[in-house]
Amino acid sequence: MFALVQAEDFDQGELYARLKQSADEKACGNTGAIVTFTGLVRDFNNAGDIDGIELEHYPGMTEKALMLLVEQAIERFSLNSAGALHRVGRIYNNEQIVWVGAAAPHRQAAFDAASFLMDMLKQSVPLWKKEFKGDQSEWVAAKASDDKAALKWMQKT
Repeated sequence: MFALVQAEDFDQGELYARLKQSADEKACGNTGAIVTFTGLVRDFNNAGDIDGIELEHYPGMTEKALMLLVEQAIERFSLNSAGALHRVGRIYNNEQIVWVGAAAPHRQAAFDAASFLMDMLKQSVPLWKKEFKGDQSEWVAAKASDDKAALKWMQKT
C-alpha cells in the first residue's frame, strides 16, 4: 500500500511492480486481478486550448488525505493492496498527472476500487489546479460532475 505526491514524472511499470509486490506479500498468491489507471493532462478546457496545468498542494495534508483514501479503498473493496500517486507543480499537456492501482482476489473489486480512488481523489484530496496558456493562468473551480461522481460512492454502503 502506498500514496505518493511528487513533482517528478513516474514510471507506470515501477508503480505496477510495487503494487504487485505489496499484494503478493499480503495475499501469498491470492491476487487474481490488478487494475491501474493513468490520467494525462488534456490540452483543452471549456474555454479553449491550454498549455498545461499547475497543481499546488498542502504538504503533509495532501499525502495524509491520499493515504487515507488508499486505506479506505482497501477496506471497502477487500483489496490485497492499493496505491496512488499524484503529481504537483507545472505539468504540460499529455504528461502523466495521476496513477491509481488496485489489487484484489477478483476483477470486479479491482475495477470498482480504481474507480472509487479516482472519483474520491478529485473530491477529497487537497489539490488546487491552475490552467495556463503562455503567461496567462486561471484557477479552476471544482466541477459539479466530480462532486456527483464522489457522491455516488458516499451513498453506497
